[in-house]
Amino acid sequence: MNKSVFIVSIILILSTGSCKEKTTAVNEKPKVPFVWEGANLYFLLTDRFYNGDPANDVNFDRVGEAAKLRGFEGGDIKGVTQKIQEGYFTDLGVNAIWLSPIVEQIHGAVDEGTGNTFGFHGYWARDWTKLDPNFGTEEDLAELVMVAHQKGIRIVLDAVINHTGPVTEKDPVWPDDWVRTDQQCTYDNFHNTVTCTLVKNLPDIKTESNENVALPEVLLNKWKAEGRYEQEMQELDEFFDRTGYPRAPRFYIIKWLTDYIRDFGIDGYRADTVKHTESYVWEEFSKECHTAFADWKTTHPDEVLDNNPFYLVGEVYGYNAQNGQLYDFGDKQVNYFKKGFHSLINFGFKYHAQGDYESLFSLYDTLLHNPLKNYGTLNYLTSHDDGDPFDKERTRNRETAVKLLLAPGTSQIYYGDESARPLIIEGTEGDATLRSNMNWNEAHFNETILVWQKLGVFRRDHPAVGAGKHQMISESPYVFSRIFSNDNFTDQVVIGLDLTAGEKILSVGNVFKDGDLLRDAYSNLEMKVKGGKVTIDSPYDIVLLEKKQ
Repeated sequence: MNKSVFIVSIILILSTGSCKEKTTAVNEKPKVPFVWEGANLYFLLTDRFYNGDPANDVNFDRVGEAAKLRGFEGGDIKGVTQKIQEGYFTDLGVNAIWLSPIVEQIHGAVDEGTGNTFGFHGYWARDWTKLDPNFGTEEDLAELVMVAHQKGIRIVLDAVINHTGPVTEKDPVWPDDWVRTDQQCTYDNFHNTVTCTLVKNLPDIKTESNENVALPEVLLNKWKAEGRYEQEMQELDEFFDRTGYPRAPRFYIIKWLTDYIRDFGIDGYRADTVKHTESYVWEEFSKECHTAFADWKTTHPDEVLDNNPFYLVGEVYGYNAQNGQLYDFGDKQVNYFKKGFHSLINFGFKYHAQGDYESLFSLYDTLLHNPLKNYGTLNYLTSHDDGDPFDKERTRNRETAVKLLLAPGTSQIYYGDESARPLIIEGTEGDATLRSNMNWNEAHFNETILVWQKLGVFRRDHPAVGAGKHQMISESPYVFSRIFSNDNFTDQVVIGLDLTAGEKILSVGNVFKDGDLLRDAYSNLEMKVKGGKVTIDSPYDIVLLEKKQ
C-alpha cells in the first residue's frame, strides 16, 4: 500500500500557486501550541455527516432494503473536506476530527431481526488495505489530510484490530487460524472478555496467536483482480523483514493500519474495542504507529505541523476516569495508559456532568493533575453506541456545550451535538437512533450552534481551558481561572458562568494585574483591570476573559 509517489502527485494537483506558497501555508505555525490534552475533537460517522459526492453512494450492489438508518446514506470523505474548506470546523473551534473507520466494509448485509444492516458505520472490515468506495478514494483521503492540516486541524482515524466484519452470503468467514467464531463473550472475567467474539457472527481475530498464517485466498484473489497483488506482498515482506514479527494475524492488521500513517500523514488513531484484545497488542500497535509517524515526518518535512507525537486514544468500554489509570475486569486490573495510550475515552463524564459546574471542573482538575498526570481523558456527553446520553431529548443543549467545552480534559463533540441533532428517531432500533443524518437544514441550526462556536473557539485558542490548572476565584458570582504553562509558553484565562445580564463586576484574582487590558471573547467587549476586578456590561451570562494582545 505504498502511496508516497501517488500522494505527492495528488498534493501537487490539489495545490494552487507556487511551491513556495504551498510550503509557507503548510508550515504556518499556530499562535498557540496545539495540546492533545486540551484539544477540541469532533467525532463523526463518515456516512452520516455530509454527502460530497453522490456518484459514490452505491457500491458492491448494496441495494437491498435496509432497516431504518441501517443502510448507507451517502456521507463521504469529500463531504468532510468540503465542510473543512467552508470553515465549519474552524468556526466551531475544532482542531481535531475523528472519522469512523473508512476501510472497505463487508459487501453484504446482516439481518438482525429488524431488517438488513450494512457496514455503513465502518466497524465491519473486509479489507484493511483499501478504502471503501462508499466513503471515498485514496485521492479523497490525501486531500482531506492536506486541507485539514492547512487549517490547523488534525485527522484521527479509527482502528479495528479485534474483529472482521460479520459473515454473509457475500462475505465468507476468514480461515480458522485467523479467527474464532464459536466462543461468545460472557464478560464475567478477563478471559471471557478477551478470548471470544463480542457478539454472535462477529468473528474474533486470534490476536493472541504468534503462529505464522497464510493470507485468506479471498483476499489474495481480490488483490490479484485489482492488480496490486505483487505490491501488497512485497510490502508485507519488507514489513516482516524489518520488524522480525511472526506473520501472525495481528501483525498483518497492524501493518495495514499503520500504512495510513506512513502514506497519508494522519495524526492519530482511536482504537476500537481495546479491552477485548490482549493488552500487549496495543504496545505493539503503538510502537509501529510512532515509527510510521516518524517516517512520514522524515519524508514530508515541509508538511509537519509541530513536534506532537502520534496520538492514540483507546475505547475501553465502561472506563471511568474517576478510577484513575486502572480498568478492573473483576479478576484482573489492566493499566492501558502503560500499554501505549495517551488517553482513554471517559464513559464516566456524562454522570459527573449531572452536578454543578465547580464540582465537575474541580473533580477533573484533581484527576488530570494527580492519578492521570501526564495522560489525558477524552470526555463526551453523546456517542455513537451509548444508548443513555447526557441529553437524549436535546433539551439541555446549552448546558451540554458549557460543561463539555469548559471542562478540563479533551472534549469530544459528537456530530450534531452542536446543532441538537435529534437522538430519538421514530422507527429505529437500538443504536440506529444515535446515528441519524446530520441535520444541516433544520431551521434552528445556526442559532443553536452559536454558543458552541464561542466556547469552542475560546477553547481552541487557549490550551489553558482544557489542559490548564483550575482554580475557583469566587463562588457567587461563579468565576474561575485556568493557567497552563509549557516550556516558554504560558496561557491564562478567567471565566464566569451563570452571571446576571447587564452590568457585572468580576474578580480576576491574581491572574491579571491592574491596568491589564482584557477582552471578553463572548461579547467581544474590552475592559481594564482595576482593583483586581473588571466591569462588563453585556447581555450574556457567560464571560470569557483573555489578555488583549
